[in-house]
Amino acid sequence: MGLMDFIKKQFIDIIQWTEDADGTLAWRFPMADMEIQNGASLTVRESQMALFVNEGKAADVFGPGTYKLTTQTLPVLTYLKNWDKLFESPFKSDVYFFSTRQQVDQKWGTPQPITIRDKDFGAVRLRAFGNYSFRVADPKLFQTEISGTRDSYGVSDLDGQLRALVLQNISNAIAASGIAFLDLASNQLMFAQALTTQLAPEFAKIGLKLEGMTLQNLSLPEDLQKILDQKIGMGMVGNDMAKFMQYQTAQAIPKFAEGGGGGGSGIAGDAMGLGAGVALGQVLAQNLAAGLQGGAAVAPAAAPAAGVKAEDVMATLEKLGDLKTKGILTQEEFDVKKAELLKKLV
Repeated sequence: MGLMDFIKKQFIDIIQWTEDADGTLAWRFPMADMEIQNGASLTVRESQMALFVNEGKAADVFGPGTYKLTTQTLPVLTYLKNWDKLFESPFKSDVYFFSTRQQVDQKWGTPQPITIRDKDFGAVRLRAFGNYSFRVADPKLFQTEISGTRDSYGVSDLDGQLRALVLQNISNAIAASGIAFLDLASNQLMFAQALTTQLAPEFAKIGLKLEGMTLQNLSLPEDLQKILDQKIGMGMVGNDMAKFMQYQTAQAIPKFAEGGGGGGSGIAGDAMGLGAGVALGQVLAQNLAAGLQGGAAVAPAAAPAAGVKAEDVMATLEKLGDLKTKGILTQEEFDVKKAELLKKLV
């Protein structure tokens, strides 16, 4: 280099980065054709780290502080350049700054239901979403694996990859935890901890530290939720099939009320539908109980209580309904009489 070229050449004596936008993870100090002056000042602020890269090789890393750049403060870079004595001339090197601030409120979710193994149900398809936070922990690894030589690299550039990483590990996280789906659904903190345990090593592989995860919602597709509700109902009555059929009958009563019971009209139709439902529940319960006990023959369904006919009860209910309509009976009095009559059918 001629003397005039040397004089015209610009040298850098202050290296620093003031973050001017949220979400920037890595930023390359603009070097152009400039070189770093021997003894230049490097300022690394809190929540930052700086990395010197020479000829494509990551060298020295600096944490928060102010440094005078000499052979003593750049030991790895000095070694890479094979300087056998203190360098006194300017040198060229790429300098990258990294934000180590915690990047909060990053969203994750399952666009479609995912299938997981479950010790209670065998397999469950679920949807989930929440958020997480992370920070750059290893600038060398992050620069090598992710940000590379780009002038700037932000959270938005990494968002898709991290979301995919979460989705890939949800099933493994639940399987490794050994926690049943029902326990996960009732304890969101437990679910989030299982995910964090599974994902932390995956984040570390690319130079990131996973600070935490939260679960905001965990749900099943509607068809599976109905099946789960039925299973819960069966679990409530245990092996008592009579109680289970009563439970099923109770579930059907609103449908009879909506559709008029499928027979008759008005109060009589509703009462007949209700009485038929209860009686059918008893018959099915007896048949199922006998089957569970070895398939013994089942006696025909017992008739209503001696001396009481269903037709008489229905007729009485119709008369009571007329009295209520005419204002002779109150609604409360009618309901009491109706309950007494229906008991005689079971």
